Amino acid sequence: MLNFEVLFYQKEDGKIPVEEFILSQNLKVQAKIFRYLELLEKEGNNLREPFSRPVGEGIFEIRPYADGIYIRILYFFISGGKVIVTNGFIKKTNRTPNEQIELAKKYRADYLNERKDKHE
Repeated sequence: MLNFEVLFYQKEDGKIPVEEFILSQNLKVQAKIFRYLELLEKEGNNLREPFSRPVGEGIFEIRPYADGIYIRILYFFISGGKVIVTNGFIKKTNRTPNEQIELAKKYRADYLNERKDKHE
């Protein structure tokens, strides 16, 4: 079975938004997030609810819960079995906030444009 490679999106300035988010959480929450990322690495696009679900336009979320906190980590797939993890947040409403989805889409566009620029 193909293992997927989980990569963190890095902005032009070198910052890694999802890493900053994860490291801002307590150790128990961090451990839960990393367990879900490992599951994503093993299962890739076969990962389903309650662990993962699509949120629209090719963006997905993993859905860890720890210490009474609902965490969401957004990601997308690219060819070659790669998963690009973009941003994370603590969920406080029933719906995933549009601004978080839009941010993931912006990061995806940046990532794909940057890769295209490097290959031209």
